[in-house]
Amino acid sequence: MSEPWDVESDDAIHRGPPVTVDRYGPGKRVNHWITACSLILLLLSGMALFHPSLFFLTGLFGGGQNTRMLHPWIGVVLFVSFYIFFFQLWKANLFTKADMGWFTGIRDVIGGHEERLPEMGKYNAGQKVIFWAMALLIIALIATGILIWDQYFYDYTSIETKRFAVLIHAVSAVLIICVFIVHVYAAIWTRGTIRAMTRGSVTGGWAWRHHRKWLRELAGRGRIDPAE
Repeated sequence: MSEPWDVESDDAIHRGPPVTVDRYGPGKRVNHWITACSLILLLLSGMALFHPSLFFLTGLFGGGQNTRMLHPWIGVVLFVSFYIFFFQLWKANLFTKADMGWFTGIRDVIGGHEERLPEMGKYNAGQKVIFWAMALLIIALIATGILIWDQYFYDYTSIETKRFAVLIHAVSAVLIICVFIVHVYAAIWTRGTIRAMTRGSVTGGWAWRHHRKWLRELAGRGRIDPAE
């Protein structure tokens, strides 16, 4: 069975037809899209500030000064939004023994033969890697971002510290962009996944194929509409 924290209060099975499974409530969906939009805005504004050839992107934010002013504040929004999400979901993203079977059977994941893998809880090993990578990289970005936020913290760091922070900030930004691309690609590639963050539910077939352990736990705990 799934771990006790793998089932959340708003997870439920609806008999249908067709059978659907509630996966994310309205609050989590709103928070997810705030996080996603903040990350995209940071990508655009950060690229604009990164190299002169990309300076034209500042036009999206009303010019260079506005971009420089808005970029760190959007970063604060990203940090707060993601960590609201983090504290709701971190236990469900702890690694288990079944995750090692997912990693070793990655060819079956890519080949669409997940029935050969251990049954997954609410999140599979790949989703957990993305979750923890985002958590660590956002910490790195907010910490280094504060060190180079001269409007408020100029007097608290040396020039050498700022240079090191800029380097770590840039590397972390590149890495989080890569993680974000993988996340978006996986959501599109795994048909039916995006519905979870737009409508809050997935089909029963999707849950059975990709997160069977979680579905069994919901049914075992009586998280299902009563029979008519």
